Amino acid sequence: MHLKEAKGILSARNGMNISRGCTHGCIYCDSRSRCYQINHDFEDVQIKSNAPSLLEDALKRKRKKCIIGTGAMSDPYIPIPENLAGIRSCLEIIDKYGCGIAIQTKSDLILRDLDLLISINEKAKCIVQTTLTTFDEELCKIIEPDVCTTKRRYEVLKIMQDKGIQTIVWLCPFLPFINDTEDNLRGLLDYCIDAGVYGIIFWGIGMTLREGSRDYFYKKLDENFPGLKDVYQKKYGYKYEITSDNNNKLYKLAQEICKKHNIVLGTGNLFKYIAEFEEKTNDQIELF
Repeated sequence: MHLKEAKGILSARNGMNISRGCTHGCIYCDSRSRCYQINHDFEDVQIKSNAPSLLEDALKRKRKKCIIGTGAMSDPYIPIPENLAGIRSCLEIIDKYGCGIAIQTKSDLILRDLDLLISINEKAKCIVQTTLTTFDEELCKIIEPDVCTTKRRYEVLKIMQDKGIQTIVWLCPFLPFINDTEDNLRGLLDYCIDAGVYGIIFWGIGMTLREGSRDYFYKKLDENFPGLKDVYQKKYGYKYEITSDNNNKLYKLAQEICKKHNIVLGTGNLFKYIAEFEEKTNDQIELF
């Protein structure tokens, strides 16, 4: 871990990352791609030491309240004390200014800040998002080795449901020949249904590989799935988008199940929902 003072904190669309890099060890991580120009060891997480002060200054100058998004590039709950202190301070500032939050994480450490998420949700909109890839717990430990498993993330979703906080699941990626099966998809969807998720962000059955992330993925295939790298290289070459042979069948299955259970499936409508600021009325606040 190393600290760095940043020049800014919010993107044009109010996205925020308080760190760069990660220690979760997910074998498919797109954030390792060279196009993102992380010029230090990925596991040597760079933390923006002045993120809270930058955020407060930015929100002071906002003419309108907004939704702050975080976690798209780097998980806000990487288990480093300085990082955890930074995200809590940022949540306190978001709560102070009456803004909303759309926070994405694979870690159950988010429960430490449940009090702040509830407070934000009472005044504005709080959306908790998590990624689910693998119903099989042992397989999950291989492809996402240093973060809580799928079952625990499902339990976090249930807790958020109980507290009235909306949840969205990123159902991806599906790695060909590894977790691109009907049993896996059905298991993950059962978790989503039982946890009452609002929506599922879903591009289909496959994954993406770019320079940098591809190198790491293939290294991990050699370590954990001997011989599979050769299958990938022969079938997909250097393609960026890799689509499973099971895509059409499983995509249709996901559509049918989500429609039956009134779960919003896709990307466009959900990204719009995530970005829209909603301020709670007095009647809504009283419900809490």
